[in-house]
Amino acid sequence: MPKVLIVPREVAKFADTFREPLDAAGLDVCVLPPADANLPSEPELLDALAGVDAVVAGSEPYNARTFAMHPQLRVVARVGVGYDAVDCAAATAAGVAVTIAPGTNQGSVAEHAFALMLALTRHIPARHAALAGGGWNRLMSAPLRGRTLGLAGLGRIGKAVATRAIAFEMKVLAFDPVPDRAFCSQHGIELVSWERLLAESDFLSLHLPLSAETKHVINATAIARMKPGAVLVNTSRGGLVCEADLLPALQNGHLGGAALDVFEEEPTPATNQLRALPNVVLTPHAAGVDTQSLYDMARSAAEAVASLRKGEWPAEKVVNPDVRPRFKW
Repeated sequence: MPKVLIVPREVAKFADTFREPLDAAGLDVCVLPPADANLPSEPELLDALAGVDAVVAGSEPYNARTFAMHPQLRVVARVGVGYDAVDCAAATAAGVAVTIAPGTNQGSVAEHAFALMLALTRHIPARHAALAGGGWNRLMSAPLRGRTLGLAGLGRIGKAVATRAIAFEMKVLAFDPVPDRAFCSQHGIELVSWERLLAESDFLSLHLPLSAETKHVINATAIARMKPGAVLVNTSRGGLVCEADLLPALQNGHLGGAALDVFEEEPTPATNQLRALPNVVLTPHAAGVDTQSLYDMARSAAEAVASLRKGEWPAEKVVNPDVRPRFKW
């Protein structure tokens, strides 16, 4: 019987709630054994993939070595919408289909983006710490209403952030290489150039994929063009931001703050100086995961695996369509 391995340990905990498509496709479902770390080490993953035909995958890397050591592997189904941890070119060369779970976590990310912005502008961490320590420091908040939110990227997540920003009475600007003009017209969103987005945004929220073109798109040059006192929000990918350039801009006050859920190195080292800044709010790559989105992503990944096993082609989920002519399972 073909075997599918559920790797993310948080997902494995509720595998019984979404495994029905896998069972119906005649797949033997197994999970990675419990361990201290959520992500398996490379040796642990390579050992676990022995005899596995498909994997419901987390953020662990899948590279040419993985595919070379396990030529029986047919599918890597990401529990999520990002896939930068998967070498898609190597997967395609090996005949492995890589899928994502589109349309499953944009609400969670959008809610988290606003949680970060509000935590920063309303001084939630500092106020909580003061009260927990017996103090009573009210501080002064900054509003979101009336401010300009710039969206770098207007895909599913960017759109979800945009509609919430409108409810907060914010002006919304957006930059997107292939914009949805009908959506912008419907919601009164102004499409602008990258330069205008940097110059006019009070809050700049990143929703771009990470690629060779977008790596360190927020660098010293971009930061210098940003509006003085602006706040950078990143719930997308850590590699979009050059942290070495961001740090001095936060320290010298050119930027008013940063609200970050993702980092260049994850887990973020204890030595990362961003941790110590008072004008920064940090969370551990948690924006896209709440109880509802995690289930939706896991179910979507399971359905993708089941579809491919049954000879169907879930085109909206496959991110390496060039693999189709050589895909066999």
